Amino acid sequence: MAMEYLRRKKRLGDMLLQERVITEEQLNQGLEAKKGSDKKLGEILVELGFTDEEAITRALTRQLGLEYVEPSTLKIPDEILNLVDTSILRKHNMLPFEYAADNASIIRVAMVDPMDMDAMDDIAIITGLQVEACICTGREMETALDKFFGDAAARNAAEQYAKERGAFDDETEAIEDDDVNNSPIVMLVKTIIEQAARQRTSDIHIEALRNKVRVRYRIDGALYEKMSYDIQLLSGIVARLKIIGGMDISEKRKPQDGRISMMVDRREYDIRVSILPTVYGEKVVMRLALKNALTRNKLELGFSEDEMAKFDHILSNPHGIILVTGPTGSGKSTTLYTALSELNTEDVNIITVEDPVEANIDGLNQVNVNNKAGLTFAAALRSILRQDPDVIMIGEIRDEETAAIAVQASITGHLVVSTLHTNSSASTITRLEDMGINSYLIGDSVVGIIAQRLVRRLCPHCRKARASTPKENSILGIREDIPIKIYDPVGCSQCNDTGYYGRIGVYEILEVSPTLKRVITDGANADQIKDQAVKEGMLTLRMSATKFVLDGTTTITEMMRVSFES
Repeated sequence: MAMEYLRRKKRLGDMLLQERVITEEQLNQGLEAKKGSDKKLGEILVELGFTDEEAITRALTRQLGLEYVEPSTLKIPDEILNLVDTSILRKHNMLPFEYAADNASIIRVAMVDPMDMDAMDDIAIITGLQVEACICTGREMETALDKFFGDAAARNAAEQYAKERGAFDDETEAIEDDDVNNSPIVMLVKTIIEQAARQRTSDIHIEALRNKVRVRYRIDGALYEKMSYDIQLLSGIVARLKIIGGMDISEKRKPQDGRISMMVDRREYDIRVSILPTVYGEKVVMRLALKNALTRNKLELGFSEDEMAKFDHILSNPHGIILVTGPTGSGKSTTLYTALSELNTEDVNIITVEDPVEANIDGLNQVNVNNKAGLTFAAALRSILRQDPDVIMIGEIRDEETAAIAVQASITGHLVVSTLHTNSSASTITRLEDMGINSYLIGDSVVGIIAQRLVRRLCPHCRKARASTPKENSILGIREDIPIKIYDPVGCSQCNDTGYYGRIGVYEILEVSPTLKRVITDGANADQIKDQAVKEGMLTLRMSATKFVLDGTTTITEMMRVSFES
């Protein structure tokens, strides 16, 4: 009770001042903004940009002497999850997760605001137990509530929509008006997107099967089925997505594309929506991207020290072509935008031509390709060359005309960065030759090629070590008679039982040296170019991925998946 009394006496603003999380001036601004608002001070300080959730949570942990927990990573028994109704837990942003070790009459509860005594009293009255508060961030709490109760909430919304559907003559009547934000189908679509964002999903697939709607999330490159609904819900879900994505709600026979911006846990997501008619109905794929996710610090990309030095050296070229290659979903855009962020200074004019623009970045002049209006990559590039550019970024080199203009631009003193769909850095040279570019022009213009893939990282909490087999040693290029330690995925609550958590880039960086330039100019094939690059110290994708297997970052299966051709 003494601790509870102390907590009632302490004020959030004073504690944040003591921990130097905010200044007195910022506190006064926050308190002024709070007048007439039903939001809590912490929320307002975050919205004003003075601090973030993590900093406030750390400060409260120290000031109140509370334990920090991540409830989404815990295995919580059903009997505890069923103690309190979900609506009350969401209202108070709290989640009971275990009984105290030495006393079953005390329930330990994760809370975003451990100073909310009304919330603690509510839980104590409902459960008939004493409450011991722990602390967690708001984002972590949303993730935990989604994990343990999200499917139920989505299913309730789906059932409610199915019941109400007959009450409307027009099936879109209930979902076309933005005032009805609490209508079941609106809530269902919102829930699907929010849960996906909190689970690190890159793509949401909503698919029409014979008698059901299947929803799958792509997490760390792999698809997982998350929920399924009655096929009758499909038309409502698709109609709602067409409305918020700016598409034609009456057109059901043609493919359509749209775009949605949505805030989830105070983070803005840019969602690209693609709708495709299939045999059983329209299939929707939504690609989720955080507004600022593509502009990362280059240290986060997974480069080794040697690769970082090569990357920096290639970027320091005043002119020439830098190409990033790899299949769809291999992280090319992230590498490209990271490179542009490095070059984005006041004294440099950067112009991009993209289809579509993937991220809006201050300081860049970004052009959206519009084929219907005649603004193709090639047409845009011709205009750009009259705009006094220093750096030109081309979203993708797709044809001979675009490739020819890119080469000419690089030779006339511009730095051109672009992407190409090839399997390795050496085969990129031969692809340009196939497009009709002379080998001597390629040798003169190309200064560096980065081939890349993404491998899934093993979950550090549950990965399991074992000795390698002779066959695995052979794959890794190691003596077969000496077993080494490698790791397998297992699966735990931290990684949602997948065995993997996050991805890391695997790179093959070809820097065009004077010798390589002569080899390319002489019309060498991909194997000859690769052999020369390896002699000069280039690590192939297989070599780079092998290093991640040996240090326990990933598995042999992942390594073989991204470097099967080597």
